[in-house]
Amino acid sequence: MTKPAIRLVGVSKAFPVPFRRRVVVAVRDLNLEIGAGEVYGLLGPNGSGKSTTLKIILGLITPTRGTVEIFGCDNSAVATRRDIGFLPENAYFHKFLTGAETLRFHARLSGLNRRETNDRIDALLETVGLAHARNARLGTYSKGMLQRIGLAQALIHDPQLLVLDEPPAAVDPAGSRDIQNLIASLKKRGVTVLLSSHLLTQVQEICDRVGILHRGTLLREGHVENLLAVENQTELVLENASSDLLEALERQVASANARVVVRRKPQTSLEQLFLKETESGDK
Repeated sequence: MTKPAIRLVGVSKAFPVPFRRRVVVAVRDLNLEIGAGEVYGLLGPNGSGKSTTLKIILGLITPTRGTVEIFGCDNSAVATRRDIGFLPENAYFHKFLTGAETLRFHARLSGLNRRETNDRIDALLETVGLAHARNARLGTYSKGMLQRIGLAQALIHDPQLLVLDEPPAAVDPAGSRDIQNLIASLKKRGVTVLLSSHLLTQVQEICDRVGILHRGTLLREGHVENLLAVENQTELVLENASSDLLEALERQVASANARVVVRRKPQTSLEQLFLKETESGDK
């Protein structure tokens, strides 16, 4: 039986308030299991405990109580670090390094040899769309480019678990779509992706399951399509349907003691419209 990529059992985290005799509970009795090869979205408003949960999983802070396992091993074990890639929301970079030098620096920290390093740098710069800027210093990069180089450094050692904290921040719609495509390709390779994001449309498109945190408690969890389904309603999408056909369908529905709640044309998203129009304008 395949071991889950991430398993939290009864995890709580309380922070003492300096100079006051009280504590703030950031995470409360959290049970969470993420399967290997799954894309999981962790949602919640500011202060819900998302960042604390990610830090606990990464081993950056220890829980007040509870256990955390990464691929069946306690996350305090050094060996688990080799399986994890991480991109924080506000990553820090040495602006005097070039894109290629940044990846080379992280590759050496990860213990890659020279041949592996050169191959990984070339492949990742191409993957994140920065091959043209490999020799440009990070001080000249835009916010979106810095986000891309951060994603590349998180993948430099070919991790089996990728943790992303607000990955699409400062990225334009085309770049956001590229990141979605990259996450989809990682899933096909069996890489587990855990992401925390406030862009619900993107989470809806790329995640297998989502969990909603609020005040440190997991309120709801499940497959995206199940959570979004409206009870007692079924949606039909017809193509080239005449007015007569639609009216006949409505009469038949009414005869069966059902009711047409709304009749409308399906809509695309603003993001999809933007990409369609800008791509057609480039041709």
